[in-house]
Amino acid sequence: MAMLRARAGLGLLGTRTWPLISAARPILDMSYSHHFVDFHGSNIPTSMKKLVVTQLSPDFRKAVTLMPNVPVPVPGDGELLIRNRFIGINASDINFSSGRYDTSVKPPFDIGFEGIGEIVALGLSASKNFTVGQPVAYVKNGSFAEYTTVPANIAIPVPLVKPELLTLLVSGTTAYISLKKFGYLSEDKTILVTAAAGGTGQFAVQLAKHAKCYVIGTCSSEEKARFLKSIGCDLPINYKSENVASVIKEKFPEGVDVVYESIGGEMFDTLVNCLATEGHLIIIGFISGYQTSSGMLPIKASALPAVLLRKSASVHGFFLPHFMPEYKEALMALVKLYQSGKLLCGVDHGEQSPEGKFTGLESVFRAVDYMYTGKNIGKIVVELPHLVNSKL
Repeated sequence: MAMLRARAGLGLLGTRTWPLISAARPILDMSYSHHFVDFHGSNIPTSMKKLVVTQLSPDFRKAVTLMPNVPVPVPGDGELLIRNRFIGINASDINFSSGRYDTSVKPPFDIGFEGIGEIVALGLSASKNFTVGQPVAYVKNGSFAEYTTVPANIAIPVPLVKPELLTLLVSGTTAYISLKKFGYLSEDKTILVTAAAGGTGQFAVQLAKHAKCYVIGTCSSEEKARFLKSIGCDLPINYKSENVASVIKEKFPEGVDVVYESIGGEMFDTLVNCLATEGHLIIIGFISGYQTSSGMLPIKASALPAVLLRKSASVHGFFLPHFMPEYKEALMALVKLYQSGKLLCGVDHGEQSPEGKFTGLESVFRAVDYMYTGKNIGKIVVELPHLVNSKL
């Protein structure tokens, strides 16, 4: 067993082999069979629930299985064991469950991109920068579990275990970095955000307003339009009742400078044609096709070169894992904006879904279904309750 620390004042009873945790000095080269008690005085169980991809499919319910009784992982040296309190739902969860991101990986494998919770155990070298009970967030595969081990060097200390902070980990940083790299935002530019009331769209809207742009946001309901107004969107367009191309042509005959696009298919074609001269379209997803066997809906690709050439316009793809060198700076900037009250982090807990709030790993299936109904406002977050609620 790696050299680990034991937390002072906690009972060491029972039969499970666990790393020792200490707020005081290290206990070196010791291996005990004991029952581990966390910083709230509650027992860490020997087993837990987690979600596992057991077959490849864009149908999340077919692809993913709830495992009700798997061992709680033991952190190695340099690792943290995190008790997950909130986990984020992303449209690309079904891209992962269908094997599109890495065709070499075969089931079974873990799923879930992001989580936030509290450290309940840690390896010795990890104790240099972290302590038991500390709230942390992380971006790492395998968050759809009650407990997750995370390398200490990628864990993110946070002031509180709050779902609002979780929204920044993937959705917020995607908007921040992509717009900084490819948006070329400046005062008086016009930006159009698709799925603007969704998990990442809400941040694109607000960051563009901070850059003093005129912001257009597409959405699918009047409730979402009101939300967009509340976060500064100048012109919400309900595409269920309005024609996006017609509205843009009427109000912006010269086109829009930047498009932040996550829908794909027909919407992509429409907005490429709405670009202004030297305009930029940033692809951060194409959710309309994720549930299909190919993963995308067709676009008029044969016409794309001519459209871009005629306008000296550009299309950029953006995939967050390619920009991790900029990640820390982006997240720190977003947290600062949130803490100063300049950034709203919209969270959708599923209260308006047919079966109510998303609570427990079992509800991840409902949460993914809910996302694809297009009814969420803000980031969809699932809460994982525990017997002992955090007092931090």
